[in-house]
Amino acid sequence: MSESPFSEVLRNATWGDHESAEDESYLKALMAGSLSAEAYGEMVAQHYFAYVALESASRSLAADPVAAPFVIPELYREEALVRDLETIYGSGWRSRIEPSRPTLTLVARINQVATWPGGYIAHHYTRYMGDLSGGQFIRMELQKIYGYQPGGGVDFYLFDGLGSLPRFKNEYRARLDALPLNEAEKGRLIRETRLAYLLNTEVLGELGRVARSGFAVPSRA
Repeated sequence: MSESPFSEVLRNATWGDHESAEDESYLKALMAGSLSAEAYGEMVAQHYFAYVALESASRSLAADPVAAPFVIPELYREEALVRDLETIYGSGWRSRIEPSRPTLTLVARINQVATWPGGYIAHHYTRYMGDLSGGQFIRMELQKIYGYQPGGGVDFYLFDGLGSLPRFKNEYRARLDALPLNEAEKGRLIRETRLAYLLNTEVLGELGRVARSGFAVPSRA
């Protein structure tokens, strides 16, 4: 058995992958205020497709004893993403967005592991813990850049139903530490988490084309 809590082992094992996910041209341009609102919407759209898949998996695993502690409706982002997309693109937002090839790969992987509690937890951890951490800095910057207020635009980053975010993150780590998994299964979960970071990084890499193309959003037929 590892002497360190599993949450610490998982964090240490994936820290390099986490840093790589942050070092992307799209996010740098976004945080510099160099992207149009519609170019920002490109990222919101990719989030939408990923979270629809992740939250569908969540609902299907609600009765699973391993996954159930990580089925947390207060985290669900789909409705918030819809509000954000409506704010950015208007009522016809569904016709304005499409998943990129890396997003399709990410969604396919989420769907593939949807019946494996460890796989679900790996993708859950990768997305939501990032949203609750660095995502909060992103929200504050986006509010300054675009002037969005609660109700649409940056609702993806608002977790009002959770109360104190630091307390919730500590509770989340405690749930990871309490997982009833043997060392082999923990290793498998760590490998899936690293894959999840890689797949999410590829989504950001594809979004980099928006920054490299002069921040213009291609028109859609």
